[in-house]
Amino acid sequence: MTMEAGTRQEERVPGRVWTVRLAPYGRPSAGAVTLSCSRPACADQRFPGGAAAGRKAAVAHVNMHLAHIRTSGGPRREAWCACRAADCAWHTPDPAVRRREAPPTVGTSRCGGPVVLTVYADRAGRLWRIAETCARCAAATPGCRALDTAPPPAQPGRIADERVSAPEPSGGTAGESVAPVFSDRLPSPAGEAPPVPATGAAPVPRARVAPPGTASGRAGQRGKIAQRIVPADLQPDVLRVELIDLGDAFRAYQQRTEPDLVLLAELHERKARAFALWADVSGDGDLRHEARRAEKAAQTTLEMHHNRTGGPGDGSAAPERLLTPKQATHARSVLEYVRTQAPGPEPEVRLAVLMLTLRAARAGTGNITGQDLTGWLGCDAEHVLESLVAADWLRLPATVTEALASQPEDPTAITVPALLPEQPRPFDFGKTSRARISGWAQKAVGDRKIRKSKLGAATRLLALYTAAHARADGTLAGPGSGELPLEQAALFCGVSPDEIVEHAALLEAADWLSEVDTSAGTLRGRLTERVLPLAGLVS
Repeated sequence: MTMEAGTRQEERVPGRVWTVRLAPYGRPSAGAVTLSCSRPACADQRFPGGAAAGRKAAVAHVNMHLAHIRTSGGPRREAWCACRAADCAWHTPDPAVRRREAPPTVGTSRCGGPVVLTVYADRAGRLWRIAETCARCAAATPGCRALDTAPPPAQPGRIADERVSAPEPSGGTAGESVAPVFSDRLPSPAGEAPPVPATGAAPVPRARVAPPGTASGRAGQRGKIAQRIVPADLQPDVLRVELIDLGDAFRAYQQRTEPDLVLLAELHERKARAFALWADVSGDGDLRHEARRAEKAAQTTLEMHHNRTGGPGDGSAAPERLLTPKQATHARSVLEYVRTQAPGPEPEVRLAVLMLTLRAARAGTGNITGQDLTGWLGCDAEHVLESLVAADWLRLPATVTEALASQPEDPTAITVPALLPEQPRPFDFGKTSRARISGWAQKAVGDRKIRKSKLGAATRLLALYTAAHARADGTLAGPGSGELPLEQAALFCGVSPDEIVEHAALLEAADWLSEVDTSAGTLRGRLTERVLPLAGLVS
């Protein structure tokens, strides 16, 4: 067996990598780019037409290589993982983890799964990479797609040899032997039974915390978890049993038809504790790193559950939220910015300032179409745009009439001078949060029932304001106070507190609010169930 494994290792070949890059060429103002490929046979290409033409050519170049790879047989099953050759730097940002190690061997490699053909494109549109990697590295690399899988090697003689030499479990009878089904459908080292196809979602085993004397059924058995073999002689015995059970639990979770993030977070927490103890026992630093990763995974999973449900899990169904709690906080900061920085008190001006601010929040520039403007402002769009341009709050490359006539395929570029990078930054959210908040505002302003009722800008602003100041259950609440003062809502909407009462009644008629009460100078009520996903999750 050792000789055969060594022979197979020597037959391995390095995984192939194709890297296509776009880089500026010449003077930056010229806008020209050059396309280069890591393959020596591919000559550099220059595109004076700009980055758009370069990206189009880069995608075509990548597709050409992919077609050639497929015609030549696809990924090679004997290839080493190309990501491993780069110290797994493609998906491991921690420099301590990317330390230079010896070439991977059968026993020490952290890679796993079959060889796959992957393609990666960075978000900036400057780099594309085709590579032969293992399935584990492909899954761990953000933005990486596996296009093809190498066929598994046929080794009937070797499998039979391993079954003959597999150790017998020291406890229990042959009928009691358990063969957990792994994600790759291979039998666990814990038993000799052949793999059994999964017929349904298996129950997740509970943690084994009994003393070693009560775990005789697992005595001497080995298991597998996170691509690691649990040694049969690992001490303490409680740790070995817990690791085996955790491996079974994760594989059972993979067979579930529906995700359970609370259960998954619990499994990650158990894994973090078990791997930390395993690291203490063995002195393996990689195990401690794996424990920290599991701890972070548990925290991230709970945050995902909180974002989906709007609160801790209690078993009840909850609507899918458009904003996370942090994004909702950013949304309220945008509303406050509009309240204090809008160049005019009119509700139509404030609504336009809000939507345009969300378009240009990151760099001071953005795109709009005539359909956007008329959808927000109706027949007041031309007057509002002219007032914003006259106040130098907004700059257009064309006339207001041309901006209102712009189509989605040829939008109008806008500039908000107060949000340009050289100015003090009023917001600290990223481009993903900006897009989510902008989409959230668009859904609120363009609500179907509000549009059908032909409600004005002030009512739409109040709809946004109430959505941003609602708890997970839809109850309206001011930050920290528990109540939403009418005066604050009136200042944002550009109307008087008495008018807020009228607009709240209109929202109640449009099935946006329910249980509205405006007595005592506060706005009480809750969002209706149909708009509950828009709730801003006020804590």
